[in-house]
Amino acid sequence: MLNTLVTILEFILAFGVLVFIHEFGHFIVARLSGIEVEEFGFGYPPRIGKIFRFAGTDFTLNWIPFGGFCRMKGETGEDTEPGSFQAASPWKRLLTLLGGPFMNLLLGMILIVIIYMRVGSSDPTRVMITGVSDNSPAQTAQLQSGDIITTIDGAKVDSLDALFSLVQDHQGKETVLTIERGTETLNVTLVPRTNPPEGQGSIGISVSNPSIPVTFTQAVPAAALSTLDQGAQLIMLPVKLIRGEIAPSSARMVSVVGLYSMFDQVKAEDTTQSQAVPSDAGMVTLSFIAILSIALGYTNLLPIPALDGGHILFLIPELFFHKKVPPELENRVHLIGYSLLMILMVVLIINDIFNPVVLK
Repeated sequence: MLNTLVTILEFILAFGVLVFIHEFGHFIVARLSGIEVEEFGFGYPPRIGKIFRFAGTDFTLNWIPFGGFCRMKGETGEDTEPGSFQAASPWKRLLTLLGGPFMNLLLGMILIVIIYMRVGSSDPTRVMITGVSDNSPAQTAQLQSGDIITTIDGAKVDSLDALFSLVQDHQGKETVLTIERGTETLNVTLVPRTNPPEGQGSIGISVSNPSIPVTFTQAVPAAALSTLDQGAQLIMLPVKLIRGEIAPSSARMVSVVGLYSMFDQVKAEDTTQSQAVPSDAGMVTLSFIAILSIALGYTNLLPIPALDGGHILFLIPELFFHKKVPPELENRVHLIGYSLLMILMVVLIINDIFNPVVLK
């Protein structure tokens, strides 16, 4: 019970930070663009009270501890007074709208840089044992998590495929494995099973490619490519669904309930992985938060009414044709979009409760 409560609080904190960073992005760009911010709230209303006032902005504390909000002057009306959102040039409004998603993408990228520098990059030419099954040939031979398999009966193991192929060729035969354990090189003898228990494999080990150190200058471009790749995957998702390249269940939309379920499973996986590689503790969870931040950034750029992308869509006529969409029409469309999103969210919450998300 206590562990569940801690996980819930951790999820609220993590997701709240992502929302807060998003709103802070809008706040910073608005201020730099000369747009007045009437209120920057920590959490969502109802309000507990005003913390302080600075440069015309009320910084408030609110009861719902889930991120924050940024309320700009004249954001939804026809107020064209100096300092209002509507009085700013269309390009300044565009940059202000982009500020939130940009901060989410930037945060995600920074987290990926941290992960790369902490965990390193996968080395596909080496094979490391990450787990040993009970009552298996590997356990009998005293193989351990962290061992690097270099050869099998003298044949070089330079990839996961090479390992699987060599083990299959040696099923039922006495086999010598050469391993590296720290600074030692050891030879162990075992017999790969022909009919192993389900999920164990012939030797009874789980394996992965070990990591190699990554410098900051290597991590930054790699993280940038990873961030861009996630955006490309989002764009291609409908196409892949139509082509049948991915199952609909793999691309299901989830609510905050589904996200919590995923977070809980990721935390459990993190615990398991940290037992095999203690130096990687927390990295699976951090990776999930990075992916979630990037997804939040890209999702908000979708041209859907009520999202940042929807607001940007209404700016296009003004940006390129100097024709401004009437504010009352835009507000009406965003209200409809917001209402539909709330209905969708309720449907997704119900689905996530009765059909929980299971990560594979």
